[in-house]
Amino acid sequence: MSKVQGPGFESKLILLIEDNIDDERLTLRALRRNNIMNEVVVACDGQEAIDYLFGTGSYRGRDTSMLPAVVILDLKLPRLSGLEVLERIRNNDATKRVPVVVLTASEDQGQVQESYRLGANSFIQKPSDPADFSEMILQVAMYWLLLNRTMPERMLA
Repeated sequence: MSKVQGPGFESKLILLIEDNIDDERLTLRALRRNNIMNEVVVACDGQEAIDYLFGTGSYRGRDTSMLPAVVILDLKLPRLSGLEVLERIRNNDATKRVPVVVLTASEDQGQVQESYRLGANSFIQKPSDPADFSEMILQVAMYWLLLNRTMPERMLA
């Protein structure tokens, strides 16, 4: 398979924070089926995601200057909830501008409001149909990896 091309597209990392193995597999399959060959780091719980982002725990020593182009965040996670992860991302100068897409099965309007209050860039309800799920993942990836323009690094400091 060939990589989807675009300015810097192939070098953009995706951080998928998902504890449901079926949703993880569906997401990875949808990306590969659509020739999106970007590196995907999967964190299976909230604490693992924080450890990855901040170079702590089992990720101690990781080059934390290499930030994801987008974080796809489930809300219902073990150890730290998705909302706690989002809050920590937004409260850290190094990660506060990383795009975060909340992707959850929840229909709770309170979670929608709280996600946006904490700084989510997008809130998407997971489709139950696998074909719809695959299409949604493609749309999310294409937007955040190809269409969206990020702030130049020199302006982030």
